[in-house]
This record gives sequence, C-alpha cells and structure tokens, in this order.
Amino acid sequence: MIRPRIIPSLLIRDKGLVKTVNFKNEKYIGDPLNATRIFNDKEVDEIVIFDIDASVKNNEPDFNLIEKIARQSRMPLCYGGGVKSEAAAQKILELGVEKIALSSLFFENLKVVSGMVRKLGSQSVVLVLDVKKNNENQYTVYIHNGTVEIKENLFSIISKAEETGIGEIIINSIDRDGTMEGYDFALLEKVRNATSLPLSFLGGAGSLNDIKKVIKKHGNVGVAAGSLFVYCDSKKAVLITYPSKEEKNKLFKY
Repeated sequence: MIRPRIIPSLLIRDKGLVKTVNFKNEKYIGDPLNATRIFNDKEVDEIVIFDIDASVKNNEPDFNLIEKIARQSRMPLCYGGGVKSEAAAQKILELGVEKIALSSLFFENLKVVSGMVRKLGSQSVVLVLDVKKNNENQYTVYIHNGTVEIKENLFSIISKAEETGIGEIIINSIDRDGTMEGYDFALLEKVRNATSLPLSFLGGAGSLNDIKKVIKKHGNVGVAAGSLFVYCDSKKAVLITYPSKEEKNKLFKY
C-alpha cells in the first residue's frame, strides 16, 4: 500500500554528522554509522544522507564511508553529495544505496543527469532544490550550501526536472532549516500544485504535529526532518529519535 514516508535527513561533514540552522552555525551531532544503526532499530521508512562538502569542494563521494553506511542500513537509503558522473552514481547504487540525490549537477551538466536517468532509471534519481525567499518575496533556488543563486524560476526548474525524467524532488527550505518552527506550507502548496512528481519536503519540522499537517494536506508525500530526529528538547541535547509504529498509526492512520 502506498503511504507517506517519514524521513530522517542527516548531514555529513568531515565524516561526522552535523546539524545546521539556515545552512549555517553547524553543530557536531555524532557518528553517522551509529546514527544509522539506531535508525535501523527504529524501523524508519527511509533515510537521506547529504555530504554537504563534497560538491562545494569539488570532491568525489566518499565511497568508503557510503559503503559502511549502506552495509549498516536495513532501510531505503538516499545519498547526495559530489556525484558528478554516471559512473559515480552507478558505483553508489552498487554499494547498496537506493537513490542518488543531485543538486548542483542538474544546473551544471543536465546532459549527465539525463544520462543517469536513462541508465539508472527515474526511480533512482532525485533532485534536491534548496529554496529561499528573496527580497521580492519570491522563491529562489540555491546550490553549494546556499551560497550560489540560480537565476531561473523555481517552477521552470521543476518543469525541466519533469522533462528530464527525474523520479522525485526534495524541496528543502533554507529559511526553515534547523529552526524547528514548522514547514513553509505556502512553499509546499505552490510546489505540490506545480507538479505530479513524487515530492519530499524538508526544513522546519519541530514536532510530529508539523509532519501530520503536511501529510493531512498533501497525502502520500515524503516528510523529512533533521533536528526533530536528532534533538530531544528545546535545548538541543542530542538524542536520535523517531516515531514508533503506534505513534504513526495514531497520528496518520496508515
């Protein structure tokens, strides 16, 4: 049965887990392998892991670390960061990752992305759009950890993703990242109305109620969160957490 997905989102820098606020002020969280083991025990729907340095520093993916994480993972795994070629994407999938998340490559070499879609299949290729409101209150896409603005309309980019054959889009709100103040529901509504592609939303979740609101409004989407699943209280003490089956059944009735 098709159902919504509740997805922990983890950021890797220098082989360690970090958490940011508005893509800045990073805080060390712990070891990604340990976090993966804990999420296994909690039987999460899916997990996404982003190496936030790889593309910015023009590094290739850390295949050794990816392999270690994939070996630990008993859940669907999506990886993004530093993937610049079909060969790299193929190698990551062969290590046990289910989906490749792309960001800057989509804007730098669409031909390579199209080749990945043809070779690996749409279901294996995800586009991550990091989105921020500009001074005109319009949504703008950024790459390289929010440092480079893309001079193209968000909805034109979404249409191009559809034409390219991308299988899923992750919409990540820079404005809400790490704030735990709730999702940008206006952004989610605009994006949902703009495409029929599978969507996942990230940025701002502060409670299970925030996740419930997204699923109630938009149905079978991916609802991702970082801080909500690595902090245990308002003081941001580190504790890996995830809703139990009972909590999910009670909140979302699936």
